[in-house]
Amino acid sequence: MNLLLLSNSSSDAGYLAHALPDIRELTAALPQGAPAAFVPYAGVTRDWDDYTALVASALAGTGLDILGLHRAEDPVAALENAAVIIVGGGNTFNLLGQLRRQGLLEVVVRCVRQGAAYLGWSAGSNLACPTICTTNDMPITDPRGFDALGLLSFQINPHYTNAHPPGHRGETRAQRLAEFCALNPRIPVLGLPEGSGLRVRGGEISLIGPHDAPLFLGQEEPRTFRPGLLEIPA
Repeated sequence: MNLLLLSNSSSDAGYLAHALPDIRELTAALPQGAPAAFVPYAGVTRDWDDYTALVASALAGTGLDILGLHRAEDPVAALENAAVIIVGGGNTFNLLGQLRRQGLLEVVVRCVRQGAAYLGWSAGSNLACPTICTTNDMPITDPRGFDALGLLSFQINPHYTNAHPPGHRGETRAQRLAEFCALNPRIPVLGLPEGSGLRVRGGEISLIGPHDAPLFLGQEEPRTFRPGLLEIPA
């Protein structure tokens, strides 16, 4: 598989600007004008046409020909024809629900396993996991099940931070992930800080970006990974 899973899209440098070197590496073998299908369904307060235009503008230098999946006359054919499937962030529950209702989850999995590159950020990275159970989003809609693409064997928590502002009485992110691990002790969860991501090439997984990332598993103390090749417990 050929995956790039980012924690975030926006940065001080501009939309997706911080990730452009990695995106170019993901698509380096593709010809100019290669077709890309953008899945905007995580957008809830963001218009899908506007979302597609934003992504197309940010990725103009890659040479991809980006089509918003919501505008495709035949979404299945658009995915099957795509050299790259791009899945944007927003609300993970809405993203999963839209894809499930349209019968497109299995199509995405098949296309990626047959060679299409996959680029996701935030909700799009959550979607690549076995389930969306480690998203940070509110369940604003019923996705008819939490099972997702299963392109990874472990979970991601994008936008990971363990910040705890003075006076805040709610749980930290680490405490929330510990709750997940208590009930799912055999499923690893990797926290992806802002500016970080995962690069998957076949069976090889690398942590990219400037930050270390914690791995939560069962009742164990979180293990910290530095950028580079990862060995995630099976």
